[in-house]
Amino acid sequence: MNRFPSPRMVPRFVAFSFLSALTALSLPAAAQTAGSNVVNIGWFHLYTDDSSQPLRQTSPGSTTFAGSGATVSSADTLGIAYTRFVTDNFAVTLDAGIPPKFKLDGEGTLGPAGRLGTAKQWSPAIVAKWFFGEADAKWRPFIGLGVTHVWYSDVKLSPSLVGIVAGPGGSAHANLSSSWAPVANVGVRYNLDEKWSIGFSLSYIPLDTDAEILGRTAGGTNTRHVTNLTLDPYVSFLSVGYKF
Repeated sequence: MNRFPSPRMVPRFVAFSFLSALTALSLPAAAQTAGSNVVNIGWFHLYTDDSSQPLRQTSPGSTTFAGSGATVSSADTLGIAYTRFVTDNFAVTLDAGIPPKFKLDGEGTLGPAGRLGTAKQWSPAIVAKWFFGEADAKWRPFIGLGVTHVWYSDVKLSPSLVGIVAGPGGSAHANLSSSWAPVANVGVRYNLDEKWSIGFSLSYIPLDTDAEILGRTAGGTNTRHVTNLTLDPYVSFLSVGYKF
């Protein structure tokens, strides 16, 4: 049996294939409808609009390090997001990822101390989102509002800061307060095909933390210093999504 089209059928076969390809290209993207689940993996970039209060010593005695300050670096990390479409337009997203490491550097009278310390920030968030347009549209912009719980781990102080708060030969450690904070979110999703998409979003989190530094001098005297750090990060998320 001849498995190939006859010469007479070739033009019709080519025309049919061409029309099929055009039809496939013109079809809308597969719908992200009620019940759809999407997992996104990508890159979080956290830019901090930061500021700080002067460092204050509360024990022994009470004094303020006039003109002292600190700045918090930006950070990058791997991000993961899970989205569940409740309706064709309303969805709920859980954002997580590897906690980014922030670096704290001295400013003002603390500038000569250089690096003051580092810490990892944990900030999982749940965000309610409204997607505009039809469920089968390729471009789907969205807005969102949610909440995050922020806490810190692996808080490490540099020798220069330990020397300031506890003196030569002393020791010190720091505690950073945890908090709840709102999350405002805007973004867009581009659906490549039935399963895959590309997403970009930008979030703003009004956030600050109280820092407590507890030290002990070489002579055995306990010390306590406090300050407040405002972070207010803008978080961009560029990702690839898969629907199931």
